Amino acid sequence: MIDVAIIGGGPAALGAALYAARSGMSVTVFEKQFVGGQASTTYEIDNYLGFADAPSGSFLAEKMLEHVSKFDVKFCYNEVKDVDLSGDVKKIFTAKKEFEAKSVILAMGASPAFLNAPGEAELQGRGVSYCATCDGMFFKGKTVCVVGGGNTAVEDAIYLSPIAEKVYLIHRRNEFRASPLLVERLKKLENVEFMLECRVAKIEGGDQVESVTVSHVDGTEKKIAADGVFVAVGTIPSSNLVRDVVSCNENGFIITNEDMKTSIPGVFAAGDIRQKSLRQVITAVSDGAIAGEEAAKYVNSLK
Repeated sequence: MIDVAIIGGGPAALGAALYAARSGMSVTVFEKQFVGGQASTTYEIDNYLGFADAPSGSFLAEKMLEHVSKFDVKFCYNEVKDVDLSGDVKKIFTAKKEFEAKSVILAMGASPAFLNAPGEAELQGRGVSYCATCDGMFFKGKTVCVVGGGNTAVEDAIYLSPIAEKVYLIHRRNEFRASPLLVERLKKLENVEFMLECRVAKIEGGDQVESVTVSHVDGTEKKIAADGVFVAVGTIPSSNLVRDVVSCNENGFIITNEDMKTSIPGVFAAGDIRQKSLRQVITAVSDGAIAGEEAAKYVNSLK
């Protein structure tokens, strides 16, 4: 019987594991791939308090895991296929085994949203990417497009600028949602060209991306010769596992109170998967700390 079961392995999950373990709980983290979540694929994190030298996401994730590993936290690297969150005993099902827990913290994060443009699905992995830091070096000296107007899109364009020969930043609005400091940095880069009030009409190519057709708000279209497209247009919560059993908003983000409590007693949510105004590493860790502490309080209340 696990005291606190945590589904997910990103900063929110690790923050929850740390605080729950320090409260004397037995903790198991369920992660299907690797710890660190999306943060581990970020080339530079310059807004995490205490790290003024802007470490890479992988470095920060490594340090988080190192910290959590000082405590008796178990890691189960298997995908969670189903859960039963009813009753005092929660059940977690992987392909190989069934686990029981007194409390559960949902920290599965979110995944990139798609453009749903013609050619996007067909060319995924052949020039269409959702992770600039993962695939950027494949486009050294080439021309790429970044699609989006938030922090991720602007960060991707900044990251790709010294790698690619030319970077087009395509955004459907005439102003960015990204941090003004990031936009200011972006505007100083000579090989980045803005294409505002535009959307991707289609992506074409054979074995690889060859061109992107961009449609302007005035109805005109322009075909850009490009070798790669990096999509950064938002996130979709990874809440399918629990969407029918815990309260979620219309977009599928889990609704919690400030103590990370969901609509089910003993079930908490933390990080990008929950409804919130700011999705950053620092807020994910904060969510996790609260969830871990509250889960421990809940388990102690059962005794």
